[in-house]
Amino acid sequence: MQNKKIIAIVGMAGSGKTETVKYLINKYSWPKVYLGEATFDRLKKDGLAVNYTNERIVREKIRRESGMGAYAKLALPKVAKLLKTAKIVLIESLYSWDEYKIFKKKYGENFLAIAITTSANVRLLRLKTRTIRPIKTASELAKRDFTEIEGTDKGGPIAAADYTVINDGSQAELRRQIDKIVKKIII
Repeated sequence: MQNKKIIAIVGMAGSGKTETVKYLINKYSWPKVYLGEATFDRLKKDGLAVNYTNERIVREKIRRESGMGAYAKLALPKVAKLLKTAKIVLIESLYSWDEYKIFKKKYGENFLAIAITTSANVRLLRLKTRTIRPIKTASELAKRDFTEIEGTDKGGPIAAADYTVINDGSQAELRRQIDKIVKKIII
């Protein structure tokens, strides 16, 4: 594991996690493991339509069956496989504190988290225009935030992150901040 890193991008809905992951993949060609893939696999297996309600039901079912660290447990073989050929693997959609602890226990100092934080007002503006699972009102966003914080312990990984980016500005500013962090990680 010398010189290998697993980097989780964490944050609330609309904070810029997906933009950050896309940027890092495009700039550095780092592979990613999307923890949410297990939800879509299960939806397909169970013959359910892809929508927010069914996704939530399936996520809760997976966690009931295998614990709050279920998504990390399901992703560990994918991460291990990618690390055979890649120096850095990105983790997208790490939510729970248990998921964070599983990766930290497995990879120690080689596992890092970057928190992307954004004010609720800016996140709502972004989420209103999002094509996939848009959120249109402040009350919808508050409900989503409460569900993610209380239902998945999402605050833990954000609070424990090795680096934090405040993403209330432009995409160019987000990229500048990410580049500064990457320079620290890969030296």
